[in-house]
Amino acid sequence: MKMFALVAVLLGVAAPAFAGDAAEGEEVFNKRCKTCHAVIDASGNAIVKGGKTGPNLFGVIGRQIGTGDGFKYGPGLVAAGADGSVWDEASVAAYVVDPSKWVADKAGAGNKSKMAFKLKEGGEDVAAFLAAHN
Repeated sequence: MKMFALVAVLLGVAAPAFAGDAAEGEEVFNKRCKTCHAVIDASGNAIVKGGKTGPNLFGVIGRQIGTGDGFKYGPGLVAAGADGSVWDEASVAAYVVDPSKWVADKAGAGNKSKMAFKLKEGGEDVAAFLAAHN
């Protein structure tokens, strides 16, 4: 029993803590993100009607970085996902703070994101909102 408790504690410490608020994220998304992005499910239901400058973000959590139907991603983001990496809540939250820096860190200097917008606060919440619409 003690061994089980120790393993449970160690797994809890090893698991990344992520505490975004999906309801807050929806508010931030509607104020800051929907100018360029929509969240539209596979059946065409618009969870958030938004712009088409950026990709539809429905199902982005778990999707390979730099991929998605109906959008031409820039070479920097494609390079960031070339190793098969997928978006998770933590990577989305980090990306939106400074997309080009994130891409350069992930894919190497000289690579950048086409997304120039930087979200200084609320990235964890937006990521939680997107995770709720997978």
